[in-house]
Amino acid sequence: MPEHDSVARMNTSSPGDGNQGSDYANAEAHYRAQVDRNLSRNYAAHLLHGLLGQTGFRLVNAPTFLPAYILLLSGSEFMVGLARSIQYFGMFLSPLLGASLIEHRQRVLPVGFVVGGLMRAQVLVLALAGLLLPTDWAIRVILVSLLLFGFFMGMQGVVFNYLMSKLIPVESRGRLLGLRNALAGVTAAGVAYLGGRYLVEPNVLGNGYAVTFLVAFALTTLGLSMLLIVREPAPPDMRAPMRLGDRLRDLPQLLRSDRGFTWYFVCRALATMGRMAAPFYILQAGDSIGLSGTTLGVLSTAFVLANSVANLGWGILADRAGFKRVLVLSLALWIVSVVGLMAASTLTGFVLVFLGIGTGMGGFQMAAQNMVLEFGHRSDLPFRIAIANSAQELVGAIGPLLGGILAVTFGREIVFEVAIGFQLAAIGFVMLLVDEPRHREDGESDGQRFS
Repeated sequence: MPEHDSVARMNTSSPGDGNQGSDYANAEAHYRAQVDRNLSRNYAAHLLHGLLGQTGFRLVNAPTFLPAYILLLSGSEFMVGLARSIQYFGMFLSPLLGASLIEHRQRVLPVGFVVGGLMRAQVLVLALAGLLLPTDWAIRVILVSLLLFGFFMGMQGVVFNYLMSKLIPVESRGRLLGLRNALAGVTAAGVAYLGGRYLVEPNVLGNGYAVTFLVAFALTTLGLSMLLIVREPAPPDMRAPMRLGDRLRDLPQLLRSDRGFTWYFVCRALATMGRMAAPFYILQAGDSIGLSGTTLGVLSTAFVLANSVANLGWGILADRAGFKRVLVLSLALWIVSVVGLMAASTLTGFVLVFLGIGTGMGGFQMAAQNMVLEFGHRSDLPFRIAIANSAQELVGAIGPLLGGILAVTFGREIVFEVAIGFQLAAIGFVMLLVDEPRHREDGESDGQRFS
């Protein structure tokens, strides 16, 4: 480990003999007592934050409304891929910055409010651009807002995942995430259907898509306010402030020191290449059965409902068997559903396909984001989250752009087949090379220390 890292650490490992060890043990016991004392309050805050926030963000991130909107404005499938690529590129740029902002802070929630507010502001820009600007300018502003939306989303992912690891013990996270996503899914499915049926189809205010994003902004902002009731404990071990460049020099050592984390890191990136096809799912359905507001609402409802409600089952499975099993099974279901997408020809068939895709994508996202919390020491956690998220979003940025090029050049089915190939590789590697981190015996799992 680099020399500066030993200076940067402050009590990140249990001290040896004497008063220092006793002081550390007392501080750790006090920290865990705070977590236990405030668990019900913080559990409720996360539940409400997720219910409202995810309801809104699913309207933006679902592979339905935004791709259909971009195609309507531009008439180009390449632009559909480019829009998502820009968003994921923004998400690639910022996680390490987010980690450097919080890993030396005893409390990170204030940073979360700033980053979360800026992220939600971009959803408002998405809505206002469609309502107030001519088409050419609206496309330009939407692309810029998606870049910034992704940038702040990348930072938010680090901040709020780290906050989750501080507030919710590992054995309770799966059920919380599952319940939160399930409740958000029911709400989001209803909003998606109503948005398609009563906002998009009658083209409310001259732009039903923009009005739908305005609803998303209101819901996500209300969700962020729920975190005002959180009581965040100060951990006994923190890193000293360090420049981002110096921190990046620790990356090779971090990857060499934990083979399981390194292969998880690689497999997560490979699986994410499967997202290259996501913007084209709704276009495939549109070619077969048409894309009225009602159809868009029904398919959005199927996707969002499955994406969220199934997470209740994924969460229970994660608590019992670990996130590795969830990762493998959810990817397998995602693959099977995309194969079905290529064969579907009726509304019923596409509803079943979008239910399967939503279930698979939801389970993969839950497993990918939360498995990282169980590797390594708590003081390194923001950095681990950041590099895993950055790798995922780098390939997430490349994927849709590559998908757009492939779709225009060779057709949509090639995009689906290439995406499936990457996901199959990810399943193979994770099964062969990644141990379930909470079952490791090396004592380095965050789940073992915080159980």
